[in-house]
Amino acid sequence: MALGWGFAPAQSSALDAEDTGGSIAVAYPDIAEPYRSAFASILQGIDERSRGRVSHVAIPTDAAAASAVVDELRHRRPRALVALGRGGLKVANSLDRQGLVLVGGVLSVPEADAQSFWVQSLAPDPALLFARLKGLAPQVRRVVVVYDPKQSEWLIRLAREAARSHGLELLTVEAEDLKAAWRRYQELLGSLNPKRDALWLPQDTSTVDDTTVLPWLLREAWDQGLVVFSSNLAHVRRGALFALYPDNLELGRHLGTTVQALLSTHGSGAPTPRGLQPLRQVLMAVNTRTAEHLGLDLRASGQRIHLALPEQ
Repeated sequence: MALGWGFAPAQSSALDAEDTGGSIAVAYPDIAEPYRSAFASILQGIDERSRGRVSHVAIPTDAAAASAVVDELRHRRPRALVALGRGGLKVANSLDRQGLVLVGGVLSVPEADAQSFWVQSLAPDPALLFARLKGLAPQVRRVVVVYDPKQSEWLIRLAREAARSHGLELLTVEAEDLKAAWRRYQELLGSLNPKRDALWLPQDTSTVDDTTVLPWLLREAWDQGLVVFSSNLAHVRRGALFALYPDNLELGRHLGTTVQALLSTHGSGAPTPRGLQPLRQVLMAVNTRTAEHLGLDLRASGQRIHLALPEQ
């Protein structure tokens, strides 16, 4: 049974007064749309799959009010905390590490947090990305990605394994900032073969930005007939062939199922899983104009498309 469903105002966002410490608490940032609706869907999914009492804890943007919420959580001591977004992660780091903590709704976390918590990333699993790529553009034999190791090394490790399992070659190129990434892209685009290569854009702020690198990349790729796919829905709106993005309700259900499973073994001596997990609860968006330009037959691909862009 869910307690306190909805996005309560900051002054009433602490745990339910009758909570006894045997509950699951879900801490989420109290922020504006469109993120507000996304967190609402995640909360709904957690409620559907969790047994017992679930308390929703809105984290205000005001530092003093947020501190009061932390104090309330520290006093209530729920059996498990599901911390959503950067706001939830800050709360988790402010509490002692004795209880069970799951983090979700973030792309990545510092290495120390990855060693302390079970973290569900919003970065789509490369294995799913590559499977969709093979379905849409079966001619692709090599995937090229420019990435910042500080942000995405954990994801690239998964991508290397995923590429092997899908019969793809993976070319990884490191860049520590946008200036270096720009140089890498300029060097790469002159040597890529559109008949066999595809460019993957991860959610990496050091290697792709919306104002300079992305427009130039997509324009060059269009002219060359090069497949570009992404981990960011916004890139499909701009012209990338496809992207995977979170299915927020299913993500919440997954978090709810996971917290119940971990609670069943927590305290039994079994080690609690920790580290970053890629997102597998995804939907697919495809740019139909780009697909037509590339000569790809979306109907023949057999791929389930949840969002076709540009919208008519």
